[in-house]
Amino acid sequence: MQPTPQVGYKERAMQAEIIAVGSELLTPYRQDTNSLFLTDRLNRLGIEVIRKTIVGDDRKQIAGAFAEALRRAELVISIGGLGPTEDDQTREAAAEVLGRRLRRDEAVLREIQERFRRYGRKMAPVNERQAMVPEGAEPLPNPNGTAPGLWIETDGRLVVLLPGPPRELMPMFLEHVEPRLRERAGDVLLLTRELRVAGMAESDVEQRIAPIYTRYEGVQTTLLASPGEIQIHLRAWTRDPEHANKTLDELTDRLAVALGTHLFTTRGESLEEVVARLLNTHGATLALAESITGGLIAQRLTSIPGSSSYLVGGIVCYSNEVKTAWVGVPAELIRQKGAVSAEVALALAQQIRERSGATLGLGITGIAGPGGGTAEKPVGTVFVALADGRRTIERNAHFPGDRERIRWQAAQLALDLIRHYFQFPTGQP
Repeated sequence: MQPTPQVGYKERAMQAEIIAVGSELLTPYRQDTNSLFLTDRLNRLGIEVIRKTIVGDDRKQIAGAFAEALRRAELVISIGGLGPTEDDQTREAAAEVLGRRLRRDEAVLREIQERFRRYGRKMAPVNERQAMVPEGAEPLPNPNGTAPGLWIETDGRLVVLLPGPPRELMPMFLEHVEPRLRERAGDVLLLTRELRVAGMAESDVEQRIAPIYTRYEGVQTTLLASPGEIQIHLRAWTRDPEHANKTLDELTDRLAVALGTHLFTTRGESLEEVVARLLNTHGATLALAESITGGLIAQRLTSIPGSSSYLVGGIVCYSNEVKTAWVGVPAELIRQKGAVSAEVALALAQQIRERSGATLGLGITGIAGPGGGTAEKPVGTVFVALADGRRTIERNAHFPGDRERIRWQAAQLALDLIRHYFQFPTGQP
């Protein structure tokens, strides 16, 4: 049956732009994570972020960013540049673009002075700059720092200036900005779904699902590729959540059929979260013998709260001697087949299960590089096996990329093998 497209229910949401100010954000040494937080919170309010800009500590550049953003969006939020030093130019740039004078707010100045007194420190004269406020702007309290935020309304638009440190920005936004925006955002909501796929290339995923999702004009579909995983994000802006949820559920179901066993979640979970839930649901325990991954699988599983209920433990067995002495892999098997082989992965899985008493044993070995590869077993070769005392199942793969990328994909392969063991017990993984 062909899907019934739901056309034209995307609604016009309030649109916002985010301007991150700071020359350090234009270097390789500092990332702008504040805009990720703000985008998430704005989307929850039904506000669509249409653009993000990073600009250095240059007044002319900052002013240009404000001027451009105000031509496009109803809401402009800036991050950073509210400190006391000469390179903090956000207040001045915003005031210039809005055509407003800066004035000293005595109440703000007293709050800054009081903060210094509480900590037994003398306030430097330069901190008085932080009490300069554009005419008509409302200062936003900052109990975690000296820089107040600013709320400015202008010609039907909103401008919000927030400090840069996350420990100041986040509580200020949640307490003083978000409640006001909730009242103004209107009744348009953003509804989402997130599907995740393992063991497929992005082009293969697209080939399977494009004929389906392109028929749903009211849903924005985005594919994101990362090592060992493809994420499919579905987004719909709507004033009719019942209708939109029904449409999203229908599309999700159709995509799930097309993706088959490669789909491991429709709820945006990580693969380790899915595996942890399966282990707990089946009352199973797991022990690990990791060579190529060096404990990465254990690290990912133990990042989930309550992991002691299903993870017995593991051994990082890089050397052949440890594979034999600690896990029990016969030295002769390693000499005959090589440490990187399906046979050794199987032996690791079987031995670690027997020695630990776990329900399942997993063994993994491979070549992460950059050296160590051969013509028969090039860098990126991985063997993984799972044993339960009755049967063993295995996979092998060859992954491209650098050492870190290969190790991550190897861990992903191993976790996906465990998922298949539970979800498709009668079939081959």
